[in-house]
Amino acid sequence: MTAADLDSVAKSGTVFHRTSLRRRITDKAAAIVFGACFLLAVVPLVSLLYMVIANGLPAIIHADWWSKSMLRVAPDSYAGGVSHAIYGTLVQAGIATVFSVPIGIMVGIYLVEYAERTRLGRVTTFMVDVLAGIPSIVATLFVFGVWITTFGMPQSSFAVSLALILLMVPVVVRSTEEMLKLVPNELREASYALGVPKWKTILRIVVPTAASGMVSGVFLAIARVVGETAPVLLLVGITDRRNYDVFNGNMASLPLFIYDQYRTNPGAVGEYRAWGAALTLVILVAIASGLAALMSRLLAPKTK
Repeated sequence: MTAADLDSVAKSGTVFHRTSLRRRITDKAAAIVFGACFLLAVVPLVSLLYMVIANGLPAIIHADWWSKSMLRVAPDSYAGGVSHAIYGTLVQAGIATVFSVPIGIMVGIYLVEYAERTRLGRVTTFMVDVLAGIPSIVATLFVFGVWITTFGMPQSSFAVSLALILLMVPVVVRSTEEMLKLVPNELREASYALGVPKWKTILRIVVPTAASGMVSGVFLAIARVVGETAPVLLLVGITDRRNYDVFNGNMASLPLFIYDQYRTNPGAVGEYRAWGAALTLVILVAIASGLAALMSRLLAPKTK
């Protein structure tokens, strides 16, 4: 700041006060506490990630791990792979995504654009909050009681997807709702002033503006459900091959494969396969998170 600037500040009557010792000590103490909390959160995460990589890396570096299944592989053999489990995980998450994304986006648009201060809007918000708070085992038992017990449907991959839908929908709704709220009202008002109907304003102005955050929320919802264990433990059985019928028969997935190896194949081979499947699952979640960040950047509104 130059002397002329100091003179102008002095003439304006602005008074500068030196920060008190108590405030400086409080600031340093808060910084130390937050830093310690960060370390407490990061150390277990890094330790867990290191353990998964160290134990699972010997399995995933083999090409057969990604391309072959456990069909006709002896329990005590290090041969075979988890292609059938990867396939099952992607199929179950894909079916859940096909149903969850349209439902979640439309509910989010309704809550932000149409349901303000309406009874149906309050009820819908309450139900979304309830769904967001239920454990995965509750959603699984609901699907088991309705789809399998009441309707008499067989245990299948589709039943797993139904439980995953219940877990994905509130995540998609909340992410859509928050992104739509960030769109400035001036954009809506400018569109209305030009005579554009509300539905077209939402489709052409509001949704494209919030698309980056909405897509990011979808990928994060996918990353959340691919590792769920309760649905695959109760709603479908394990198999050593790919099953292309999603409505009937067993279908493997990475969480179910990990559980099955520890349950039925104790020892070095079982741990080898379980750790490898765990690292594979971490890689899939990391890919989903990376795609979320990439799509968020690609779909972000251009400033120029």
